[in-house]
Amino acid sequence: MADWDADSPRLRQNLIEVLRDARDRAVRRDVPTVEDARRWQRDTMAGLTAPDEKHVGRFRGEAGLETTHVWVGSHEGVAPESVDSELAAFERTLQRVVAALDARYPRGQALDRDGLAAVIDLCAWTHAEWIRIHPFANGNGRTARIWANALLMRYGLPPVVRLRPRPDGGYGRAGAAAMEGDWRPTAVVFRRMLGEPLTS
Repeated sequence: MADWDADSPRLRQNLIEVLRDARDRAVRRDVPTVEDARRWQRDTMAGLTAPDEKHVGRFRGEAGLETTHVWVGSHEGVAPESVDSELAAFERTLQRVVAALDARYPRGQALDRDGLAAVIDLCAWTHAEWIRIHPFANGNGRTARIWANALLMRYGLPPVVRLRPRPDGGYGRAGAAAMEGDWRPTAVVFRRMLGEPLTS
């Protein structure tokens, strides 16, 4: 089996299937939950060699992962004992903002300029918060990018955030800012990806 992080045909196929599932749920306007992300991570790892099988589809802090810490550069993800409460707060905020956007922009209705800005900001916040929390032992970046693409597709936009290889164009610096709780650099990167002017 291919390594979980190697650019293998199996990983590429898994990502295609996961993004297709995310698209289908987004188009139906299913309520987004952290369980979606758990499924995405598990399905992305299917048929690949993970560093430790107990990490697949499980959040840090859960049974067997109570002491699993992760680092991104010099920044530590949320402590394992806080992952559950951080994910609950993440889900509440995400669902509240999605409900407000869904009410203002029913399925099939085009976004106006304000709506486009709000969706990009939501995608950036969701991605950055997932990166900051770093709930999985492995695969958080890919999962964050799936979140962003799922939300873009929910509102009729293309999935422009490349899953593999990791995007460039300031994406890495935006991730470092996300680890410090600042999602705004991610919004700048996503606006660029969508071809939106930075002043919008």
